[in-house]
Amino acid sequence: MATILWCYLRNPGFKKDGIDYHTAADLTAQANHLGVTIQADIIKQKLPTNNGGYTAINFGKTHKDVYVKLSSDHPIDLCRYQVLNCYNGRMGLINSGGESKGATDMAEAVTTAVINKRAGGQGLISGRKAFQKPFKDGVEMLNAIQDVYLSKEVTLA
Repeated sequence: MATILWCYLRNPGFKKDGIDYHTAADLTAQANHLGVTIQADIIKQKLPTNNGGYTAINFGKTHKDVYVKLSSDHPIDLCRYQVLNCYNGRMGLINSGGESKGATDMAEAVTTAVINKRAGGQGLISGRKAFQKPFKDGVEMLNAIQDVYLSKEVTLA
C-alpha cells in the first residue's frame, strides 16, 4: 500500500512580524524530509510562497548558503528546494491546488502545475478547485492540469 503524507506546517510560531512562514521553502522542505525519512511514498505539500523561515523564527540550524547558493526567490527554485528534500525527488512531491477562489482558479491551477513540473515535482492535487465547480468547469480544469504534465514543451527548469 502506498502512503501519501501531508507534510503541512501548523503552528502559530511560524508567523513573525506579519509574515506567515507556514509555506516557507526551507521549513516545508524540512517537513518533506521528515516525511520521506519515515518512508512516505509521496509527499503532499503546499507550494512555497517565501523562504527564510529558519532565520526569521530562529528555528533550528541553517546556513546562509541555503538562501544564497541553493535557492532563490523564484517560485520554481523554491519548489525545487522542496523536491530536493524528498531524497532529491526519489520520493514524489505533489503540491496542493489550494482553496477555490473563483475566477482565478484555472490560472492558479495551471501555474502551480507548471511550477511543480519545472521544479521536478510529480503532480498536483486539485480537489476543491476542481470539484466545487460545475462539472464542465471542473473537467476543463483537470484537463488543463493534465495537459501541463503531458506536455513535452514544459520541461525541467
